[in-house]
Amino acid sequence: MSAANWPGAFLEAQAAERGAADNTTAAYARDLSDFTGWLAERGCALDTAQRADVEAYLIACEAQGLAVATRARRLSSIKQLYRFAFEEGLREDNPAVQIPGPGKSKRLPKTLTIEEVDRLLQAATEHGRTEADRLRNTCLMQLLYATGMRVTELVTLPASAARGDPRMLLIRGKGGKERMVPLSPPAREALAAWLACRDAQDEAARAKGKPGAPHLFPSRGKAGHLTRHAFYLQIKDMAVRAGVSPAKVTPHTLRHAFATHLLQNGADLRAIQTFLGHADVATTEIYTHVLEERLRELVLDHHPLARD
Repeated sequence: MSAANWPGAFLEAQAAERGAADNTTAAYARDLSDFTGWLAERGCALDTAQRADVEAYLIACEAQGLAVATRARRLSSIKQLYRFAFEEGLREDNPAVQIPGPGKSKRLPKTLTIEEVDRLLQAATEHGRTEADRLRNTCLMQLLYATGMRVTELVTLPASAARGDPRMLLIRGKGGKERMVPLSPPAREALAAWLACRDAQDEAARAKGKPGAPHLFPSRGKAGHLTRHAFYLQIKDMAVRAGVSPAKVTPHTLRHAFATHLLQNGADLRAIQTFLGHADVATTEIYTHVLEERLRELVLDHHPLARD
């Protein structure tokens, strides 16, 4: 197999054998395209590159000002490609296997107060040109905060997952792994209202000879469902309406708020790990640091001996 075809074969294997999500596959493709392009400019290729070449590429990425997380992901993509090439007998070595990563950022995730979330949820009920838009936006926000779903998991939910007034929602996460998360009463109410509206829209479409939509949040776009980008723009508008800084509000911020508020109210870390779909509890432990930081700020702001 030509070295130029390695990335394509690797991506196909990731999708077929490991159930890699479309977003993950797209990220690998971008990373490997950048790396192979960089090698080609220097008269090198995947089958001839050595450890020094990979390290030089990472230095070039740092010089471009790429974030630590981006550089770590690119190295991971390169390592996995070469591991694939080694296992398939395309190379006799893995030139990236012993290269250390750039380290993880210590920055704590941004989150929101309960009061800010309440204002966002209220804003969702008022945001939209039509009643259907407002019902959809309310359902989106209630489900996001009630379950801590990733935005891709939310916008790609099948309508079948919402049937029968469920107390638990089945979510298909990264790597095709499934998990169950409980729904709060407000989320169930918002879900039922939107589902009734959506089903009415489906019936109207069928009456005109058009097929029904399989997704809970359908769209006329190519994907067939509301896109991550479209929801991102919507949530920014809701933040403005709620009087919350749009800079601190994203779909992922609501995921952080879900986990932080559960932990604040005594939820078990392992339970939160399950709800979020984290493979390793160490990923979930970041939220304990968020609480520690808040407790420190509380003491510094309110303890009499901490005042100037």
